[in-house]
Amino acid sequence: MKSLGFGRQVLCSCVAGAMLAGCGGSQPEPPVGANAPTSQRSAFARSGYLEPASSSFEVLHRFGRPGRRHHDAGGVTPDAPLIDVNGRLYGTTTYGGRKCPHPGYEDGHEGCGTVFSISPSGAWKLLYSFRGGSADGAHPFAGLIDVNGTLYGTASAGGGTGCYDRVGCGVVYSISTSGAEKLLYSFAGGSDGAYPVAALINVNGTLYGTTLLGGGSTECGTSEGCGTVYSITTSGTEKMLYAFGSASGADPANPEGALLDVNGALYGTTTGGGNHRCKGVTYACGTVYSITTSGTEKTLYSFKGGSDGASPSSNLIDVNGMLYGTTFGGSIASGTAYRISTSGAEKVLHVFQSGSTDGWWPSGALIDVKGALYGTTQHGGTSCGSSGCGTIFSITRAGNERVLYSFTGAPNSSVPAAALLDLKGTFYGTSMGGGNCGYERCGTVFAFKP
Repeated sequence: MKSLGFGRQVLCSCVAGAMLAGCGGSQPEPPVGANAPTSQRSAFARSGYLEPASSSFEVLHRFGRPGRRHHDAGGVTPDAPLIDVNGRLYGTTTYGGRKCPHPGYEDGHEGCGTVFSISPSGAWKLLYSFRGGSADGAHPFAGLIDVNGTLYGTASAGGGTGCYDRVGCGVVYSISTSGAEKLLYSFAGGSDGAYPVAALINVNGTLYGTTLLGGGSTECGTSEGCGTVYSITTSGTEKMLYAFGSASGADPANPEGALLDVNGALYGTTTGGGNHRCKGVTYACGTVYSITTSGTEKTLYSFKGGSDGASPSSNLIDVNGMLYGTTFGGSIASGTAYRISTSGAEKVLHVFQSGSTDGWWPSGALIDVKGALYGTTQHGGTSCGSSGCGTIFSITRAGNERVLYSFTGAPNSSVPAAALLDLKGTFYGTSMGGGNCGYERCGTVFAFKP
């Protein structure tokens, strides 16, 4: 499968399990930062935006081992947000853990990925290492959801020998908080879905999700299809609700973010498809869409690729009936924050600027805390040279954006790609970079108090 060239979840020739930021030179690599302490203050001179003196940052866990680049039995590259279950945090790593069995899989030596838990004070525990192959999933890009004390998630590969290079088309699984894992469904590709990279949502006891590829359409320039929306019971009965790209070339394509339930209707984003072509992308700039739980889909907005943004890879959030999200590209390819009504009226709140005075490339969802929105950017900030190691930012509903923290790089954190978790006024998050093996792929779990 050739590079699809969109958003955060860039699936290159090394397929769905490939490092999102590491394939084909699709993302710049900032130099490793200095050995900064785990608490810092950053002073941003932009329009007087200074980090509050009371803010603090702490690395709770560093993945990887010194001298072991890209691999560790305890997991590496946490790309998904954390969830809180009774005061303990749970997450996934895309790599690490057991070695993958796929004979043609370029990154198999880096491990199939893991599920872990961690306390707010940093007590970390490995819960499960994925095995790949036909009996298990591999490479969970997505995070977990809690349904009555059982966790549910998706893995982008594994579950068989189908799809690109016989790595499997991905799975849905359940796992207990003590680490007992069960394979619920294996995607088959073709007319079925393939490569689920988004988290599930729970709507009245039924789970809903998306797959990046599959569905059978050839509109997206790949034989794998343009992606699907599906439902699945907690016991594993799956039903495809909609295949993207089946209507026309302007149909949404390639959903990366999770769905959002608003009063029984589901809303989502796609990094491709729509009515407007983007530079360097053959199948348009992405969309916001709605879909009923029975599968009736409607395109609400097609991004144009300029200042309004392009390639929305994160899921939306609902704040008093208005939806908020981010785009990974657009304008000068640095990303935007936007809001959109459930009828499709869109407004750009902020255009991120590359360089040290702002963050850029926001790929995680926003969170709403007491009327203010917070998020992360993969790059930008004052550390790690011209590309920056990423930022934490706040933004008002009116669009006043403020950089709160600049990541410093290894041995601390860099390249945060996921949404933050607010727990009693402290934000918890993951970073793909930093940790015990430098900038590349090991990652961290961190806490930040604004």
